[in-house]
Amino acid sequence: MVSTALASTLARRNIHYGWVVVAATFLTMLVTAGAMGAPGVLIKPLEDEFGWSTSSISSALAIRLVLFGLMGPFAAAFMNRFGLRPVIFFALTTIGLGFIGSLFMTQLWQLLLLWGVVVGFGTGLTAMVLAATVSTRWFNKQRGLVIGMLSASSATGQLVFLPLMAELTTRYGWRATIIFVCGLLMLAALIVLCLMRDRPADVNLPIYGETTITPAPQAGVGLLTLLTSPLITLKEISKTSTFWILFATFFICGLSTNGLIQTHFVTLCGDYGIVPVAAASVLAVMGIFDFFGTIGSGWLSDRFDNRWLLFWYYGLRGLSLLFLPFSHFSFYGLSIFAVFYGLDWIATVPPTVKIAADRFGPEKAGLVFGWIFAGHQLGAATAAFGAGLSRTELQSYLPAFFVAGAFCMLASILAITLKKSGLTNKGPAVAH
Repeated sequence: MVSTALASTLARRNIHYGWVVVAATFLTMLVTAGAMGAPGVLIKPLEDEFGWSTSSISSALAIRLVLFGLMGPFAAAFMNRFGLRPVIFFALTTIGLGFIGSLFMTQLWQLLLLWGVVVGFGTGLTAMVLAATVSTRWFNKQRGLVIGMLSASSATGQLVFLPLMAELTTRYGWRATIIFVCGLLMLAALIVLCLMRDRPADVNLPIYGETTITPAPQAGVGLLTLLTSPLITLKEISKTSTFWILFATFFICGLSTNGLIQTHFVTLCGDYGIVPVAAASVLAVMGIFDFFGTIGSGWLSDRFDNRWLLFWYYGLRGLSLLFLPFSHFSFYGLSIFAVFYGLDWIATVPPTVKIAADRFGPEKAGLVFGWIFAGHQLGAATAAFGAGLSRTELQSYLPAFFVAGAFCMLASILAITLKKSGLTNKGPAVAH
């Protein structure tokens, strides 16, 4: 196989194949995140062509975000049972089919089905749980840095493609953007088929940072066990205060990122006379700063108390959201917002994953983070629908931004209430 031969070649050069897996995962998350971000530039064109209201379109996006989050724990279970490559390829194919079908939609229920259910299901299989699974399976050393890199790819993908998508939409219509997204998904699927492997043992390597090869665990669990394992894990971890604090703070994380900025920022700027391409360019700047901010967060999470990192990240994000309505949406005001908010867009992920792995053990990290990430997407769905409703009913997005900023300040306080604890493999009973 291509991956086995490449692994041998890289090993002779002292390069671990785990970095190839990281690269393939990075591209997958970059592309699927771009697909997640695409509707942000398509709300106005859909309103113009079909006469749908902002709140109606936001309902489909809210469904997508909920499924995106709720699929996380089950995605971790599917990856444990079927392996990374089949699950990722299936996810990319599903997302592509959802977008291709939307080229022919004429009714609102079709938008709800395709962008809400189908795309939500597919993207849920490649959510942040994928980053947590890859980093914990392939890396012992530099795990925080890997989580930071993969988290950055997800957030950056949601933003950096937007100027091109906005330009395509402006020149050729929203369907051209959909076709562009489908092309990216096809490219990522081909690379995954060629390069992705499940575990280091598959290419006769130890986990990065270890010296002995860890054999893959025995598969063969039944379908019922596969589907109930996330629920059993949830029952166990729901008895701990650590889980509920991480769940609550990540709910607020989603409330203040995906559901609000990613979904509604372009339309918000349009309300102040800023054309879609310019607004999408601001988001792209955020994506660039986020890339460095999140990788830096991963580096910091390996070296400092992750509770205090979350305190500062949520606090600074809250201040930037409260500042935005007073920026007058000028070039300088938006530039300041883009830099400070961008650095913090998803910097909360590496410390959250690290705390989850430390408190609940690396074997459960994927499933545990899956449920925490479900909270993130429930918050995102709340903001996606709530902000759309605010614009429809109050003729303004600004109340939603004030609410999100205030909740970020609350998350900042919640983060430091976590008790300091070292790594344990004894399960959730120690994490009260």
